[in-house]
Amino acid sequence: MSATESAIAKRLKLRHYLLIGAALIAVAAMILLWMGRNPICTCGTIKLWVAETNSSDNSQHIADWYTLSHIIHGFLFYGMLWLVGRRWPLGLRLLIAIVVEAAWEIFENTDMVINRYREATIALGYVGDSVLNSVSDILFMVLGFFFAARAPLWLTIALAIFFELLAGWVIRDNLTLNIIMLLYPLDAIKGWQSGL
Repeated sequence: MSATESAIAKRLKLRHYLLIGAALIAVAAMILLWMGRNPICTCGTIKLWVAETNSSDNSQHIADWYTLSHIIHGFLFYGMLWLVGRRWPLGLRLLIAIVVEAAWEIFENTDMVINRYREATIALGYVGDSVLNSVSDILFMVLGFFFAARAPLWLTIALAIFFELLAGWVIRDNLTLNIIMLLYPLDAIKGWQSGL
């Protein structure tokens, strides 16, 4: 970061970063709409929580079991950005995290990734996320980021492990398994996730 960029970053207040972050999230939502993603669930309702993963409501509403993964994204982004840029303002690191999460939400909702989920994981009926769900996922990442910024490291790590174990136990899926199955699908994991 140049001296000029650093001086500008220091003059911005957290509320300015939050406004820029909101604009970035709005741009991501517009891109998802342009890609043809449904604004909300095609069922016409908006639910705060959907517990059933093998349902057409999954990834269509505000929160579901995969929300835990997005909170963990926030933990991880905070940690990685602290390692590489701990002297950067918190707001700047948050913007970088929002850009990365928004880029993932856009990439995740391409036909290529949706088809990969259907082929390699147990998400046979996955049709992609609604725009509401994608925006909510980004906001939950922001929540995780701020939690990690304020909480002791041991608590953040303990909560991430708890979320992974809870999701693994309840839905037989979590962030770790999701990454493995997208990158290098294993029949043993797919069989376990299917209940075989």
